[in-house]
Amino acid sequence: MEPTELIDQAREAGGSRMGSIVALTVAILAVFMGIFKVKDDNICQAMQQAQADRIDNWGWYQAKKTRLEVADSTVSSLKAVPQTPERDIEIKKWEGVVAKQKTESDDTKKKAEDAEKAYDKLNFRDDQFDMADSGLAIAIAVLAVTALTQNKKLLIMGFVFAGFGLILGLAGMFGWSIHPDFLAKFLGT
Repeated sequence: MEPTELIDQAREAGGSRMGSIVALTVAILAVFMGIFKVKDDNICQAMQQAQADRIDNWGWYQAKKTRLEVADSTVSSLKAVPQTPERDIEIKKWEGVVAKQKTESDDTKKKAEDAEKAYDKLNFRDDQFDMADSGLAIAIAVLAVTALTQNKKLLIMGFVFAGFGLILGLAGMFGWSIHPDFLAKFLGT
């Protein structure tokens, strides 16, 4: 069934053309809000995982740096002892520990930085969905008042907010780079 048929049926049931347009628009917006909400919730879960990964990896990085300092200090202490074959073996062993901890700490630091980047990328999309949700909610509120007043200016205003919300929601769904930074900063913490 096409939207014009739905409007005609609503009008036949006693509703005005504007009331029918408002009702159909609200129904469509509610569907989009539901779809956007599911996607946003999944993004929030991914953000939580990225945040946990970031925290875990920075914790491991600090532990590995501590191990590196201990191993490096041990090598320095061993070098201060008079040379013996056993000392040289111990120095080689601890130099291996130093090399291993250095490599592992660098790898862990990279993982932590990657998790931070993943979080920031997901947060960008979360902002899009948050602004989409606000735009659609405002549109529905304005359209509710439009249904009562039959005011065409309010109808247009409702469509403007609906368009804003739909564009940002679709941007979040498809990974587009549309992001009103000024609004995100204003609404953010």
